[in-house]
Amino acid sequence: MAEPTTTDAGTGPVALRTSPLAHLTQRMRAASFTGARGVTLTERPFTTMVNLRVDPASDAAARIEKTLGAALPRRCGDTTSSAAPAGSPTLAWLGPDEWLVLSPAEETTVTAELRDALGTNPGSVVNVSANRTTVELSGPSARQVLEKGCPLDLHPRAFGPGQAVSTTVGPVPVLLWQLDAAPTYRLLPRSSFADYLARWLIDAMHEYRGPQVP
Repeated sequence: MAEPTTTDAGTGPVALRTSPLAHLTQRMRAASFTGARGVTLTERPFTTMVNLRVDPASDAAARIEKTLGAALPRRCGDTTSSAAPAGSPTLAWLGPDEWLVLSPAEETTVTAELRDALGTNPGSVVNVSANRTTVELSGPSARQVLEKGCPLDLHPRAFGPGQAVSTTVGPVPVLLWQLDAAPTYRLLPRSSFADYLARWLIDAMHEYRGPQVP
């Protein structure tokens, strides 16, 4: 998927920004289907992503929480997505002093605001928006598709809406985030691994087009 064309008066058309999976848009659409065993696959590119490191007990962390309008998650798997109002950033726990901030706002604005809140305190704020893309997998068979290559226990008793963890799907490292009970998952791979992951998911989805074998 590409952003709209822009034109510079002095240089002519400016090259479009292209998402890591733009070339597979039609294949992902063709692989998706609805029904009792349905599953859909799509890319949701160009999400602002900022990697944040800070001591959660510091004054800087308190300022960052005020800037974001949400508390930093404290446990593995926790996010702010369940309680966050629409349009708010989501914070995902990556480590005891590390989080991924996902925001609908413009990336340079989010990065600047977090750097201001961190100030001269120990820590880091790094814009990683171009480092990953987002692949969304949804539908009644979505969990079964992931279970073909994910080592996590994805049963609702162990993993559910609002949780996000670092894991692998097939051989690809991802941040796996469950949005709802449909279920809908968002997988955040490195951009360079996105093509392999999408093709792996397309292949894993194929069997669910047919009727369930008794």
